[in-house]
Amino acid sequence: MLNEIFNKQKAHCEKSLESLKKDFTTLRTGKVNIHILDHIQVDYYGNLTPLNQVSTVLANDASTISITPWEKSMLKNIETAISAANIGVNPNNDGESVKLFFPPMTKEQREENVKHAKAMGEKAKIAIRNIRKDANDSVKKMEKDKSISEDEAKKAYDEVQKLTDLYISKVDESVKNKESELLKV
Repeated sequence: MLNEIFNKQKAHCEKSLESLKKDFTTLRTGKVNIHILDHIQVDYYGNLTPLNQVSTVLANDASTISITPWEKSMLKNIETAISAANIGVNPNNDGESVKLFFPPMTKEQREENVKHAKAMGEKAKIAIRNIRKDANDSVKKMEKDKSISEDEAKKAYDEVQKLTDLYISKVDESVKNKESELLKV
């Protein structure tokens, strides 16, 4: 029974860590990353659709992203959606595709992205702490139902805390790595 609680806690903590890493992909580093466009939705025949589901998105080089729609009629909608997303560049429509030319990042932009990365890390830590609370509540319920002894419950609380500390340190390490990546010129 306790192993089930620990496994569930590990699985949820892993998901929080994966979610953090996915969030990090939306931050711009020294070279452009197509994932910076992941949150952009385009009006596709009245439905909001993710940009990558109506076009081919490629990073041509370290500072240029090219977006080629599958239907030429989508060029204007893509251009409008990118402008509305306010990602720091103006879209250039050449009649065939939309190109985004990213200027080199300033020191202030890099520091701002570091702040965003740290905030994302804090959100992940809060999620992990909430997972710990749920695990501890499950142990407490088992102890109250007399399905485990007081000593087993104490050991279980210690194990839950060890897992929490492990995943919090993994989050800290991920944030530190992302910070060094963001500040690297």
